[in-house]
Amino acid sequence: MTARPARGLLLRLAGPLQSWGTHSKYLQRDTARFPTRSGVIGMLAAGLGRPRGASMDDLTALSMTVRVDRPGVVLSDFHTVGGGLPADETVITVNGEHRPEGKGTLVSKRYYLADASFTVALTSDDKELLQSCADALRTPRWPLFLGRRSCPPEGPILLGIVEDPLHHLTRMPLATKKPRTSPQPIEFYGDRPLGILPLPTVVPDHDHGDHHSGEVNDEPMSFAPSARQYRPRPLYRRSALLPDSEYGGFATDYLKKLQLYTDTHFTEPKRSAW
Repeated sequence: MTARPARGLLLRLAGPLQSWGTHSKYLQRDTARFPTRSGVIGMLAAGLGRPRGASMDDLTALSMTVRVDRPGVVLSDFHTVGGGLPADETVITVNGEHRPEGKGTLVSKRYYLADASFTVALTSDDKELLQSCADALRTPRWPLFLGRRSCPPEGPILLGIVEDPLHHLTRMPLATKKPRTSPQPIEFYGDRPLGILPLPTVVPDHDHGDHHSGEVNDEPMSFAPSARQYRPRPLYRRSALLPDSEYGGFATDYLKKLQLYTDTHFTEPKRSAW
C-alpha cells in the first residue's frame, strides 16, 4: 500500500455509447468494459490540441482510477467501409495498393458499451499539468469523445480539481439506483494498487486490490496514425459494497445530487450547468 495522491481531477464519462478498444484490429473493433488509459489520455490530448505525433510522456505520467457507476451493456454494430467508391479511392490494402474493382466494400463489426457511466480520478503531483488538463476539458481545442468519434459525452466531462480525489471517488453519488434485491458490489479499476482506496470502514470489502488481476494493452507509446504503439500494464481491480446513501438514481435526480455534492465539497470549478 502506498500513500494516496494529494491532488487530481475527477471526470464523469457517460453517454448513449462508449467504446474503449484494447485489441481492435482491422475489421474487428472491440471494447473494454471500462475506460482505458489510452482512450482517456487521447481525450486529454484532443482537448489540449496536440497532434497525434506529439509526445504524450507528461500525460502518461497521470495515474487513473475508474469507478463503474453503471456497467452498461455490450452491443455490436454492422458497418461497411469503402463501398461505391471509384477504384482509385477504395480502402488501401496492407501492401499499400487500392482494392480491385468489385472488392472495395469491407464489412466491419464494432462493439460499444450502451448506457454506461463511469467516474474517473486522474492523479498527479504536477499541479501545472492538472490545471492545463482541466482547462483543456473545459474549453477543448478539438472535440472530446468517449473512445470513438461517434461517441460524444452526454454533458460536461470535468467535475473539478480536488484535494484527495480518491476520497471523493468513494463517496460521490453513483449514477444508478440502489438494487431492489441483494446489494451489488461497485467495481474499481486502476493502474496502481487499490488498497489505498479510502472506503467507508462500515462497508464490507470483497478484495483489498493490492495485487494486479491481469494485464491490459492500453498504455500509449505513440498515437501517430501510421505507427500507433501500446504496451501492456498491470490492471488492479477492487470491488466494494458502498452505502445506500451514495446511490443517486438516474437523470435529474442524479444530477441534482451530483450538483449538491460538488457545490458542497469542491472549490473549483463551480458549475451550475448540470
